[in-house]
Amino acid sequence: MGIKSLFGFTKTRDEPRNVAAGSSLSFFFGNSTAGKRVNEKTAMQTTAVYACVRVLAETIASLPLHVYRYTADGKEMVTDHPLYFLLHDSPNDEMTSFVFRETLMSHLLIWGNAYAQIIRNGRGEVIALYPLLPDKMEVNRNDRGEIYYIYRRDTEENPTFKEHGEIILTKDEVLHIPGLGFDGLIGYSPIAMARNAVGMSLACEEYGASFFANGATPGGVLEHPGVLKDPGRVRESWHSTYGGSANAGRVAVLEEGMKYQQIGIPPEEAQFLETRKYELEDIARCYRIPPHLVGDLDKATFSNIEQEALSFLMYTITPWVTRWEQALMMALLLPQEKREYFIKFNVDGLLRGDYESRMNGYATARQNGWMSANDIRRLENLNPISAEEGGDLYLVNGNMMKLEDAGMMYQKQTQPKEDE
Repeated sequence: MGIKSLFGFTKTRDEPRNVAAGSSLSFFFGNSTAGKRVNEKTAMQTTAVYACVRVLAETIASLPLHVYRYTADGKEMVTDHPLYFLLHDSPNDEMTSFVFRETLMSHLLIWGNAYAQIIRNGRGEVIALYPLLPDKMEVNRNDRGEIYYIYRRDTEENPTFKEHGEIILTKDEVLHIPGLGFDGLIGYSPIAMARNAVGMSLACEEYGASFFANGATPGGVLEHPGVLKDPGRVRESWHSTYGGSANAGRVAVLEEGMKYQQIGIPPEEAQFLETRKYELEDIARCYRIPPHLVGDLDKATFSNIEQEALSFLMYTITPWVTRWEQALMMALLLPQEKREYFIKFNVDGLLRGDYESRMNGYATARQNGWMSANDIRRLENLNPISAEEGGDLYLVNGNMMKLEDAGMMYQKQTQPKEDE
């Protein structure tokens, strides 16, 4: 029995459909209220969308990604696990870990879903990962309630597929990282959700291009003292000689007593730059990007840049990192491994302050005994000091003691001596 969804398409309870694929594209995309057609390809032609996608994709791709094991004392990095090399160095023979994660993150930010084919050996261990294009993927559920994927292959983007057409993949064969969605299975395209803002940005860019194509100046009026037999020829001759940004600034030669009178800039053209700036802020708001990261430095100061960076990590990067980590663990770790191992990004590099702030922090940690010299050297990418030289010692100031010891010392000092 079908149910009517929030966006007007019918979906059966036992067969979830990828609403970002197929005929539903005409509803989510198409013309915006600004009259511009918006889809994933045209959206990336706007500098604001391109900058936001690039900032987030490159940030996630550049973070160190490791496999850890739970221990009695906390955790330890496991470099000999089969997944470690795939996630940290190279997921397949054709791309690095950076390129792989950058590609999947860009898919997430544009289509709202990221897919990768999982190649396993006979023991079920992952031996390779290959990106899959989200606009060619469909998610379905069979009669037993199991999720499966249908991939439409008509190009040569994946070397592991030998045939063209529809390819059915099981849940164990697909790494799926969904973005924000309404059914828990499929993420919706951020571009589709913000198509009016993107369409406005496209319209502004087209208007600006047309403005500069006409000489980067407003139009004007040619006045002739007599009657022109062919005014169209005069207008076209003037435009071909002095029109266009390449001809801006040329000296005009007027004949037969003609005069040129320039028309003032209309208010809507004077506000053009303000409109473009607003559209930049609007799209950055959709992706939760601080304006200074996409080139808007109007409100950036030396005092707030560091706080903006911290806010970017806490409220923008952390949710994406968590989404990635949980999807990787659910899809790539074997059932018997999930209680012993976990996958985690290292975001410490994004928290690094300036040199003076780091040194002051290290000094406090060293003097209070919760970091050793080698702990600090590892964070600064320096070779450790040997144990014989005290590299692993945890030290505290000599004038510090437990609170109860301080009370006992006070009592001894205040008690009268027996011989007095």
